[in-house]
Amino acid sequence: MSRTIGVDEAGRGPLAGPVVAGAVWLGPDGGPGRAIAGLNDSKKLSARRRAALEEQIKAHCLWGVGVVEPGEIDRINIFAATMLAMTRAVAGLAQAMAAGGHGDVAMALIDGNKTPQGRVADWRWPARAIVGGDASEPAISAASIIAKEHRDAIMRDLDARFPQYGWVRNAGYGTAQHLAALREHGPCEHHRRSFAPVAQLSLL
Repeated sequence: MSRTIGVDEAGRGPLAGPVVAGAVWLGPDGGPGRAIAGLNDSKKLSARRRAALEEQIKAHCLWGVGVVEPGEIDRINIFAATMLAMTRAVAGLAQAMAAGGHGDVAMALIDGNKTPQGRVADWRWPARAIVGGDASEPAISAASIIAKEHRDAIMRDLDARFPQYGWVRNAGYGTAQHLAALREHGPCEHHRRSFAPVAQLSLL
């Protein structure tokens, strides 16, 4: 039984909101998770297709999510926060696999060129970085969908409380509309104070 999982993140670049990582085990070879059609980099999928795939992944696969909030991002920097979010996501998935009698993660395939191995104290799994893995490895594609859908849901909830920033449309990225709102209203507690546009406004 293959216990190779995929890991990816969403939200490294925005000025607001958390960075979120997803981790997915598609399940045993021949299992329903490995038969999910149309898995791809979440950024290449329509919102409707992403939502449909998320539903299938959650129904047929084991998955975990890791979240690092803006305050923690500001304390440790976005790269370290991304590695930490991945570690939390894989820890959650590993717990679900163990609870189901599937053993521990044998290998984590991670989108990008770096892994949390040797960078986060709690990381304990073999890992391999794959550049462009979210488009080439189905398990990483699934993880990218879980991460993006989870983060988008968070940003929709935050938009209901802070509608002036337009997060339901820009997901916290530094669009012209978001930057204009920042200049008018100033940053709130969900902005990343260590990111240059927010830091500059905070000094005014």
